[in-house]
Amino acid sequence: MSGEGVTSFVLVTVLGLILARLAYGQHMGEEPCSVQILVPGLKGEAGEKGEKGAPGRPGRVGPPGEMGPSGLKGEKGIMGRYGKIGPTGLKGLKGDVGDPGPAGSNGDPGLPCECAPLRKMIGEMDNHVAQLTNELKFIKNALPSPAAVAGIKETDSKVYLLVKEERRYRDAELSCQARGGHLAMPKDAATNRVLAGYITGAGLSRVYIGINDLEREGQFVYVERSPMSTFSRWREGEPNDAYEDEDCVELLSSGEWVDVACSLTMYFVCEFDKDRI
Repeated sequence: MSGEGVTSFVLVTVLGLILARLAYGQHMGEEPCSVQILVPGLKGEAGEKGEKGAPGRPGRVGPPGEMGPSGLKGEKGIMGRYGKIGPTGLKGLKGDVGDPGPAGSNGDPGLPCECAPLRKMIGEMDNHVAQLTNELKFIKNALPSPAAVAGIKETDSKVYLLVKEERRYRDAELSCQARGGHLAMPKDAATNRVLAGYITGAGLSRVYIGINDLEREGQFVYVERSPMSTFSRWREGEPNDAYEDEDCVELLSSGEWVDVACSLTMYFVCEFDKDRI
C-alpha cells in the first residue's frame, strides 16, 4: 500500500471511531473511556544483502544436444593381435618323385636259421587259421543273430547251435534245415551230456531235440528218419503220450527226455556235421 493510501486509511478509521464514540456517549452517559489506535508505521529502508545460500538440488537432465561437427580423422592405430588360426586347407597335389639317394652300406650277416621247428610251427598255425576260417564262415551262415544264439558247442564230428527263438517243433526243424542242419539228435550218452550242459549253461530248462513219433505212435525215430536203436534217456514214466497228443521230444537240463505236444513253442538246438561246414 502507498503512503497516501495509508494516510486515507488512518483518517477514515479515526473518523469512524469518533462517530462511534459520540453515538455511544449519547446512550451510555458520560462514562470515561480510553481508546488506543494502532497505526502501521512507514516502510523501512531495505536491509543488507544476505549471504549466498546452499546450492539447490540438481535439476532434471536436459535433452541431448545436437551432434557437433565431425572432427578430423585420427591417426592409424597400432596392429592388433593375430586372430585364430583358420581351418586346414585342401590337400595339395602330389609332387614329383625325387632323385634316388645313394645306396646304403651292407648290413651285418644274419644268424643261422633253424628252419625245421619254424616250418612246423607255421604249418600248425596255418591249419588253425583254416579251421577258424571255416568256423567263422559257418557262424556267419548259420547264426540268425548274435542275440538269438547262446554260443556253439562242438564234439569230434558235430557242431551244435542253441537258438533262442521260440518255435513249434516243425518250424524249429525247418529253421535248422535252412541253416544246413537238423534238430540235435543225441545218439549216445556223451553227446546227451554235452547238450544238457549246453542248455544248463545258457540258463534254460528245456529245448526241442530231433526225436519224434509223428509217423507211427510209440515208435520214436530221429528227425532224419533213422531208427532209435542204441540209446535213449527217457525220464521215469516217459514217454506217456498224455492226452494222446505228445509226439515230439524235449531235452531237459537234467539230460532226461520227455515227450510233449508238437504245438508248444520253445527254444531248440540245431546240429551240423563238421565235414559239411
